[in-house]
Amino acid sequence: MLAPGQVALVTGASRGIGASIARRLAAAGVKVGVNYHSNSDAAAQVVADITAAGGAAASLGGDVSSEAAAEGVVKQVLEQWGRIDILVNNAGITRDRLLLRMSPDDWDQVLAVDLRGAFLCTKFVMPHLIRQRRGRVINISSVVGLSGNPGQANYAAAKAGLVGFTKAVAREVASRNVTVNALAPGFIASGGMVDALPEETRRQILGRIPMGRFGTSEEVAEAVVFLCSEAAGYITGQVLTIDGGLIA
Repeated sequence: MLAPGQVALVTGASRGIGASIARRLAAAGVKVGVNYHSNSDAAAQVVADITAAGGAAASLGGDVSSEAAAEGVVKQVLEQWGRIDILVNNAGITRDRLLLRMSPDDWDQVLAVDLRGAFLCTKFVMPHLIRQRRGRVINISSVVGLSGNPGQANYAAAKAGLVGFTKAVAREVASRNVTVNALAPGFIASGGMVDALPEETRRQILGRIPMGRFGTSEEVAEAVVFLCSEAAGYITGQVLTIDGGLIA
């Protein structure tokens, strides 16, 4: 169960896993800042869904890889609701290519959004969590950051970086009753990468997953709610893998 009156910022929340996290937190009574970079219509729809269900949400545009934009998004949350209790660093992109074909720009863009964005948002949110002496930071990593994947050296590096970032920051703020954890989803059917795969590739992947199915974005969202709950108050610096046993 979540404490009443909490406020969350979810980055990259206009679609997929981020949208499901925003909706689920709102259903648990949390006011949610729905951050997006370019798809304002999709973010507005997530906000509309939340408000139609009786929740509270606001659409917040901003590229979290930009220092000014990340700080601005956090300020918008504080101006809207006067506090912040939960940060979910979900924003991420892919620029998949084999290493020999990967350009420096492919590398830089993925590291900027997936890793630098989490650093910036956490940096700007953390003073408020420390002052409250309570808070939750959830970083959305990936099983690719734990096991690697051909054609995703940039993405794997960024998601592995999030794991190290999680553990380091967790140690820094544990004494202030702020927990920092990571989720490492596997293949999630969320309207994104998995759904775009050719049917034969999907069959091959399913053959590697012991549970024999893809995960859902709602299952990832449930894990976020647990880590934000009072029941998870003594869990910090951990990585929870949600992959149906893929890398077990």
